[in-house]
Order: sequence, then structure tokens, then C-alpha cells
Amino acid sequence: MNERMDEASAPEGASASTDPASSGLLGRVRAVLGAHRLATAIGAGVLGLLILGGGALAVGAAVRTPPAPAGVAPAAAASTPTAEPRPSPDAVAAAVALRTCSVADLAADPRLAALQAQVVNAGTGEVLFDRGGSTPSRTASVMKVLTSAAALAVLGPDYRVTTTVVKGAEPGTAVLVGGGDVTLSRTPSGDEGVYPGAAHLDDLAAQVRAAWDADPSNPPLTRLVLDASYFGGEEWQPSWNLKERDDGYMSNIAALMVDGDRDDPFSNTSFRSDDPVGRAGQAFADELGGIGTIERGTAPAGAAQLGAVSSPTVAQLVDKALVVSDNTVAEMLARLVAIETGAGNSFDAINAGVLQGLAGYGVDTSGIVIVDGSGLSDDNAVPPAYLTRLFQKIAAREGQLGVLLDGLPIAGERGSLSYDDRFTGDNAVADGQVIAKTGWIDTGYTLAGVIHAADGTTLTFAIYALGDVSDDAKQAIDTLATGFYRCGAQLSNR
Repeated sequence: MNERMDEASAPEGASASTDPASSGLLGRVRAVLGAHRLATAIGAGVLGLLILGGGALAVGAAVRTPPAPAGVAPAAAASTPTAEPRPSPDAVAAAVALRTCSVADLAADPRLAALQAQVVNAGTGEVLFDRGGSTPSRTASVMKVLTSAAALAVLGPDYRVTTTVVKGAEPGTAVLVGGGDVTLSRTPSGDEGVYPGAAHLDDLAAQVRAAWDADPSNPPLTRLVLDASYFGGEEWQPSWNLKERDDGYMSNIAALMVDGDRDDPFSNTSFRSDDPVGRAGQAFADELGGIGTIERGTAPAGAAQLGAVSSPTVAQLVDKALVVSDNTVAEMLARLVAIETGAGNSFDAINAGVLQGLAGYGVDTSGIVIVDGSGLSDDNAVPPAYLTRLFQKIAAREGQLGVLLDGLPIAGERGSLSYDDRFTGDNAVADGQVIAKTGWIDTGYTLAGVIHAADGTTLTFAIYALGDVSDDAKQAIDTLATGFYRCGAQLSNR
């Protein structure tokens, strides 16, 4: 601005004069112009200060700039300086909670052998602890969780299995048709064996005898045909150890049997035979009376029905499979799921059938191999991570999974977690708070389920102790699970 005002003080073409008269007049003009220049300079300074203070518009209106002399271009309007935008700090990353509760010493217990485990915060889905959680491995009886979940999805909790008797093709013949109910009982009606709500052979025999005798054209009933064709293939899975049958933990799997083929229908653990169909046929013949011949065969198409009885519901069967780890019931459920899904009626169909049943839960089943419904085979393969995710849905009671949750053992209170060797001593602090399925085979002990932790967090977990393990692996598993309970959301992966 000062440079422009100097140019305006001397009109174009004029020069400075040394004449005294001119000097007096010129001096007065210069004095006036100098005052203007001083005022303008002061105004500009004030203007600059006010612009910086945000008052540019008000001051601009108050300061008057003298008009430029003729022939001189007016000074360009002072532009209002634009403040550079202030750099904003980078967004601060959300704070990550530091989890400080370690169970590393418990996880290093040699009784756990080759440990695989995973723990998830059920509310957030965050993996809190992981040791080989993505590796598919044998599950032992924890497999019954998958079998039960598939059965609830495919069959529904109210589904029942029916055993029927129809009229045979030959005179004096009845056909006992197995529908896959392994709980059918030879105990008298009113007595309850190992299977609550089971149907009874004496009831079925009474129906058949009444229907037979109601038709006077019928000859005496002397021949019984046993139809167990609803299940196909081998009755004994080749990877199972036969001692499981001798020790009373597993039966041959057939569509027709009584009391899970136990010698003692009132004992969960009891010797099983190598011919469950024959045992069932003899027991039914004894109830009917007058039977001279028992043989295997199939029912004629469209044969008249003489009687029928139904199994407990799937919900009741799931409870039995989980709470006392009944192997035979688990195989019954797996086979029924395979049939209902169209996969087939043999052991070979179980993998496809159960996986199809699990698909609706939306948990990735990649890498899973299902050889049986009970988990007795070493050839089953399920990653712990699958179980922690499925148990999130079980804990939330999605679909019909509340039935499964209600059927699980509870530490210190129910089923296989209430036995004298589970959650004892210091581990009793978790009684009532660990709700989980136990598992045991010769090459591993397992536990998977839900923990209501001490801090109120709901955790889902799976623990596999695999390899050269002994019975005390159970206590090591319980101790690790109790560690999870104590840590809750603060559980560290270190």
C-alpha cells in the first residue's frame, strides 16, 4: 500500500521543483498528503490486526481509502487471508482391554498330554484362549453334542419312533417291525428301566393278541418274523474296540432291540450281546406265548397292523444321550438323522446326514469328519473351535438348542459331572457354573460346553486331552476349566 501511495503523490509527467513559491505551496500539499498517508497506514495496521481477530468486515467498513488520482489504477482490494486448516490429529484407536488372568501353568499340566483347547466370550465372540483350536481331532463323547444338535434340527424335539407288529404272509405269522427304537423295554409296564418313558413289550403283545383273537378266521399264532431292515450295513462300527461291548458301554446297532441290548435293563453299564435282534425277538415271543418259530425276514407290503408302540421323544432321548452319555441312544439318533435327510441308513451315511442337520446353525463345518454318533471312534475329527461357536448358539437357546442345553451335565449337580471324581476340592468353586459334555475314550478325555464365569461373563469352551492319557486327565481338565471360570473376561491367551 505504501508503494502505491508514493506513486499517487506525483502526477504523471510532473517533476520536483526547486522554486521557493512553489516550495511553500508544495510543502502544504505534501503535509496534507502525508497526513492522509499516515492515517491510511494506521488504518491498514488496525485492519490487519482485526482481520486476524476475526473482525475484518466491520473494520473494512470503517476505514476509508482516498480515491486514486486520475490515470492511476485503483489499488487492488486487499484479499482476506484464508487461514490454513488446522491439521486434525489421527483418530485415536479404540483401547484394547489388557487381559491379565493367565492359566498357562494349568494348561501345561502333563496329565493333559497333547492339549487342544479354545475359550470364547459368548457375548462378544472374542477368542480369549486358544491352543490348537482350529485342528480337527477326535472328540470322544463330546460328539454327542453334534449328534443331538442335528437330531433336534432334522427330527424335532417331539419326534417319536414307532415299533409295529403286522400280519405275516404265512398263516399264523406275525412280523415284529423295528423302527429304530433302542429303548423298547422288556420290563413290565409300570417298571422303568434305564430309559424313562420307554415303550414296553407287554403292552405291544397285549395289542397284538387282542387284534389276532378278534378275528375268528385266524389260525393260532405260532410264528414270529423279526424285521430289522430299517437300519442297514454292519451292526458294529469297525473302528470300535469290542471291549466296549463286553464292558457294557455299547451295543451292536440294530433297528430292533430291547433295553439297549443290556443284560440288566436297570443298569446303565451292562454287558451287551452280539445279537440284539434275537434277544428282542425272544423277549417278545415270551410275551405273546404260543410261538414255536422265530426267524428273520421282512414285513409284506400293505400288511394289516396288529399293534404299535412309540419311543420317548427326541428331547427325552437327547437328555439320555447327554446326561449319562448313552452311546446306543446316540447311535439311534445319528442313524435316524441319516435316514430322514436321505443320506442312507448305515454307518457310512452318518457323516453326510449329521452335517446336513448341522448346516442350518450357520457354523462352518469344514474339516469335520463324523464316523459315528457316539464319539467312540478314534476316526472322528472336530476342531475345538467348532464346538465353541456351536455352544454360543446353544447358550443362546437358538432354535431348539435349549433342549440340548437343558440335557447337559452340570458340575457338582447333574449327570457325569456330578460323579465323585469330578470338580472336587478347589475345583468345587465352579459347581453349578460349568455346564458341559464329558468325553472319554482310550486315547483322550474331553470336555466342552458353557461356563458362567465368576465375573458374570458367559464363556464357551472345549478342552481335548489327547494321546497317552490316564484317568487323572479328568481332574486336570476340571482344574483348567475352573481356571477359565475364575478368569472370566480377563482370561489371557499367554
